[in-house]
Amino acid sequence: MTSTASLYAIGDIHGQLAELQRVLALIEADGGVDAKIVFLGDYTDRGADSRAVIDLLLEGRDQGRNWHFIKGNHDRMFEWFLEPYPRHEAYLPIELSWLNPRLGGDTTLASYGLAFTDKDRQINVHAEALTAVPQTHLEFLRTLPLTFETDDLFFCHAGIRPGVPLAKQTEEDLLWIRQEFHKDSRRHPKLIVHGHTPVDAATHYGNRINLDTGAGYGKPLTAAVFEGADCWLLTREGRVALTP
Repeated sequence: MTSTASLYAIGDIHGQLAELQRVLALIEADGGVDAKIVFLGDYTDRGADSRAVIDLLLEGRDQGRNWHFIKGNHDRMFEWFLEPYPRHEAYLPIELSWLNPRLGGDTTLASYGLAFTDKDRQINVHAEALTAVPQTHLEFLRTLPLTFETDDLFFCHAGIRPGVPLAKQTEEDLLWIRQEFHKDSRRHPKLIVHGHTPVDAATHYGNRINLDTGAGYGKPLTAAVFEGADCWLLTREGRVALTP
């Protein structure tokens, strides 16, 4: 666990390289090159540049940037597809696979140079993906933690199961939960900072903050800065307070 001075967070990226570069520039202008950043997951799928997004994140990590990455459900779907035998995500509707355009796995693999049709066999696409996706990317996906904490904040991708201690949250809830978390207005042990469910604008609900503003659907990516539990959004004009 860490303490906070200025701590930055970036919502769901979904393969949007230009948007990621834009908000990283906002963070650097506000907090300098050594700014501590938490990335809320969903680095891949839907946007055209998933490979380049992971390349940029790995470049920052390898340069020693103070960057902290947590896993999103789309990152796990990509990871599971790259296992020796692809694993299906049980939280998806029966008729969907990660390769379906609704999920965006098709655009992720396209960013690695793979093209296929709906008549191709998944096992063949899988074999090509194992060759095309660098091992460094696979290891990145495999080793992503599920959470990041400070004294005041709890970062996760989707949310938490209300009433369950933070240390006992399940991976499935941290990656997938929606309604049970969204509908609960009780105070949590810490302010929960999450993404996963797109909203029109970053929103502070009192007990949680949602920073997923729909970059996966072509909308602007959001970056925020925290000092303790106080939050501001970053804009070209500077900080804008985000309050309940």
